[in-house]
Amino acid sequence: MNIDINFYPILASIETPEELRLLPKKKLVKLCKELRQFLLKSVSYSSGHLASGLGTIELTIALHYVYNTPFDNLIWDIGHQAYPHKILTGRRNYINTIRKKNGLHPFPCRTESRYDILSVGHSSTSISAGIGMAVAAEYENKNRKTVCVIGDGAITAGMAFEAMNHAGDINKDILVILNDNKMSISQNVGALNNNLAKLLSGNFYTILRKSGKKIFFNTPFIKKLLKKTEKQIKSMVMPSTMFEELGFNYIGPIDGHDIFTLVKTLKNMRELKGPQFLHSITKKGKGYKPAEIDPISWHSVPKFDLKTFSLPKNNNKQLTFSQIFGNWLCQEAENDPKLIAITPAMREGSGMVKFSKNYPNQYFDVAIAEQHAVTFAAGLAIGGLKPIVAIYSTFLQRAYDQVIHDVSIQKLPILFAIDRAGIVGSDGETHQGAFDLSFLRCLPHMIIMSPSDENECLQMLHTGYHYNNGPVAVRYPKGTGSGATLQLLEKIPIGKGLIKRKGEKIAILNFGILLSEAMKAAELINATVVDMRFVKPLDEILILKIAKTNKLLVTLEENSIIGGAGSGVNEFLLSSNNIIPIINIGLPDIYIPQGNQTEIKSDLGLNADGIIKSINNFYIK
Repeated sequence: MNIDINFYPILASIETPEELRLLPKKKLVKLCKELRQFLLKSVSYSSGHLASGLGTIELTIALHYVYNTPFDNLIWDIGHQAYPHKILTGRRNYINTIRKKNGLHPFPCRTESRYDILSVGHSSTSISAGIGMAVAAEYENKNRKTVCVIGDGAITAGMAFEAMNHAGDINKDILVILNDNKMSISQNVGALNNNLAKLLSGNFYTILRKSGKKIFFNTPFIKKLLKKTEKQIKSMVMPSTMFEELGFNYIGPIDGHDIFTLVKTLKNMRELKGPQFLHSITKKGKGYKPAEIDPISWHSVPKFDLKTFSLPKNNNKQLTFSQIFGNWLCQEAENDPKLIAITPAMREGSGMVKFSKNYPNQYFDVAIAEQHAVTFAAGLAIGGLKPIVAIYSTFLQRAYDQVIHDVSIQKLPILFAIDRAGIVGSDGETHQGAFDLSFLRCLPHMIIMSPSDENECLQMLHTGYHYNNGPVAVRYPKGTGSGATLQLLEKIPIGKGLIKRKGEKIAILNFGILLSEAMKAAELINATVVDMRFVKPLDEILILKIAKTNKLLVTLEENSIIGGAGSGVNEFLLSSNNIIPIINIGLPDIYIPQGNQTEIKSDLGLNADGIIKSINNFYIK
């Protein structure tokens, strides 16, 4: 559904930031109102990330108004707060396609627009990349500016502080803006703070700070007095000296919804040299009451009716895999005080809300810090506790060294509950769980299980948790499965698969959630189907048995073909001198674009029709 842009006359008059910068400043307040309403309506029609973008309206307009984008570098971190940025940079008429197949990317993407200087899906990368751009700009010597907007908890990641530590050391010109939409550092917002922010970013203070130091360099008493005065002024508005200690000139906090304060402060800071840090206080969901009250629920939303002030109810009674995991956590913890569940800021997504409330002493949210989450779990295991790391497949990539160095080498009994494995859909290439089987399968001591339905997932979580001889990974998909009936908890024999259907000549070795598609294909071609269940260790006895009684093997998985479960079958058969034709079906050697899960699986041949087509193509060749 297209939105009539004529209802937003100022927004309609600007297609690019160049045109935005031609507006008189007095029109910016009205533009903020129009952009907020346009964003609300467009997301209500098409679905997508909402609350974060509502909170960055004024900041987005001010940045493009003050900075010469795209010449100046503007980096958004995390990317889902960049919807207003997309609307203002030539993509307004396509915003209703965001997250859809062949539509706008859900996050900033370099191939989509010259205004997206850095592709951003995962958090906390902006400052590191920004420093690199700032260094490059210095070599270029064209006075190109670099700004990083970091928000939604992204600054809690170690990478952000590593970058700031480096920035302070090399003293390059860069502005880091903290979009503090949770008031996690300070709640002191008001006229006094805004005025002092202008003062601290203005010419008078800059002259006092720099020239004054030169003038009084050889006058210890006055030099000491100036330094003391500077600290006293800043102590009125600064929540801490942490950013100053890292080498940044801290400004703020300021009201991130006061467009005139933002413009004035940014204009002042644009001319400052060295690392600068602006603390902007915003309200996530600003301008739409339900999103302001409950920004978590309104973070990413389906289509909804603006007039009802509520999200549509989900009438699907079927449990998601995340919910099954969360319920199992509570069930297991009821009789085990040593169970410790860890999440890197994904409590809701991983289905852990109930557990966090019922077992607060056994629950740890470590913020956006995947590396810390894994090594923290290692310390817990060494201390005799039984940790479970609940983490998305795409985010586990960020802690790979810790999985190897701190867990696998030491053979620690840690359960990795890997959510969003395989195709996740609309979040696109940065979030598809395409590689976990490949990067975990090569690790010694690692047990890897891939359930084909909800009950199997439940039993595998139970089995993995009670396995004490090393780390275990259970990877499961986003959403629901076949609706299998959940049964009483029972341990699964390690490394044992199951024959689900007997056929002739062709055998499909299935790893994971695609079992139902394998069964449909097998019915049409009379093939054998094996639910392998374990990616590592493989059921080698069963594979040899199947290889001897069939003329073609087909491996099926929702993971990269390269290095995946099928590769493991290939390697085993070659090493055991069993040469038999094999087709590996899985994710191709590309980054999988956005679209819904059904669309993507169909495009990649991961449904029954695709399986049969791959087999027919093999015989034709």
